[in-house]
Amino acid sequence: MDSERYNIEVSVESQYIEKESDPEQSRYVFAYTVTIVNQGSVSARLLTRHWIISDADGNTQEVRGDGVIGEQPYLQAGEGFRYTSGTILDTPLGVMRGTYQMLADDGQRFDATIPPFRLANPRLLH
Repeated sequence: MDSERYNIEVSVESQYIEKESDPEQSRYVFAYTVTIVNQGSVSARLLTRHWIISDADGNTQEVRGDGVIGEQPYLQAGEGFRYTSGTILDTPLGVMRGTYQMLADDGQRFDATIPPFRLANPRLLH
């Protein structure tokens, strides 16, 4: 695949949401903000998402669906899209990673990799 034509860069920042979490009930809530930038030369639409979410106990769940936050953003070359979503874990630490399936204007389908990122309750890291 031509990385100059099809190049979607994904970066993620996560944060622990203490006020919505309940450690006594093994409920840890995290928000994450995803930035998607089309670094390629061909415009493309984000069609689907595939997340792999793992907690500290080794439990893994997979989430698949259309678009993100109810949208299928269309990114022209050089354009970006940012959104915030969340997840709930049974442990105070976890990792998320995944892919977005993209459809380029020329009909080519390709995956944009979502690099692994940590979900962590900062109080446990001291």
